[in-house]
Amino acid sequence: MPILVTGGAGYIGSHTVLSLLEKGYDVVVLDNHSNSSYESLRRIESLTGRNVIYYEGDVSDRLLLKRIFKDNKVKQIIHFAGLKSVSESVVLPLKYYENNVMASIVLIEEMIANNIFELIFSSSATVYGNPADIPLKEISKVGGTTNPYGTSKLMVEHILNDVAKSCPQMDITILRYFNPAGAHSSGLIGEDPNGIPCNLVPYISQVAVGKLPKLSVYGHDYPTHDGTGVRDYIHVMDLAEGHVAALQHKASRSNCRTYNLGTGKGYSVLDLIAAFERQSNTNIPYEFVERRAGDVAECWANPDLARQELKWSATRGLDEMMRDAWNWQQKNPDGYKI
Repeated sequence: MPILVTGGAGYIGSHTVLSLLEKGYDVVVLDNHSNSSYESLRRIESLTGRNVIYYEGDVSDRLLLKRIFKDNKVKQIIHFAGLKSVSESVVLPLKYYENNVMASIVLIEEMIANNIFELIFSSSATVYGNPADIPLKEISKVGGTTNPYGTSKLMVEHILNDVAKSCPQMDITILRYFNPAGAHSSGLIGEDPNGIPCNLVPYISQVAVGKLPKLSVYGHDYPTHDGTGVRDYIHVMDLAEGHVAALQHKASRSNCRTYNLGTGKGYSVLDLIAAFERQSNTNIPYEFVERRAGDVAECWANPDLARQELKWSATRGLDEMMRDAWNWQQKNPDGYKI
């Protein structure tokens, strides 16, 4: 029986689909291409020699979900679909609550109606808000989120925990991502944002390849070692493998479990620029600008629980992330456009 991956053509979703296929799983992808391209799935099929069952559409489409469940006998779902820009969410909060919260409710309702009880949910370290203590553990305080994107992820987490209590058959894993970076080592799939990138690494990459004139560094007066924001960057393939580990893990302690997926190391914006310059042999011009609404000074993980229970840990370092990101950008200066 195949696994349904919502948002499976997107950045993290596509790398996870690749990992699943390589591990022998059959995969069904549902994606509306609001921030993705079908070309990523074509390339995954080329890399793996396996086919992906594909539906174009939205998670909030109940009739489409019913058809997918019936036609494919789905029993497990990995739910990536949703909007993910912190800055955009501050400007368009209702759009984020509709896409990230309301659509997730539809998915959960249709899962239960169709006797599907296994779900892995794509959450975010933004649920911790402005962290009081670093590194962050799963038991660290959540809430006080600084942007609607983070609030939308936390709302879905609350919903899933409540559903798990009311429905003992549910088997839910919540994965809190830190900052995905890099690309598949082939350079065939990677991050392809619409317009000016919101995430740091594709922004740096597009400056390096000449698509953008310089990098804007949001804030240089944070209480960090060089004044710029510090984050836990994790290679997207490590993140993808974390989903496979969660899928294979049969837990007994709870029917709704939460794990941080990070490296346990924090790097600043200037650290990333230096690492990218080393790997690409390019110079990255940048300028400091005002802090961005919704950003926090630093955020990095304690990933011990995932290592202990999922038997998973990140194995790729910062230099590998930057090398693979540059490889993808060089081979695909215009992303998936062909």
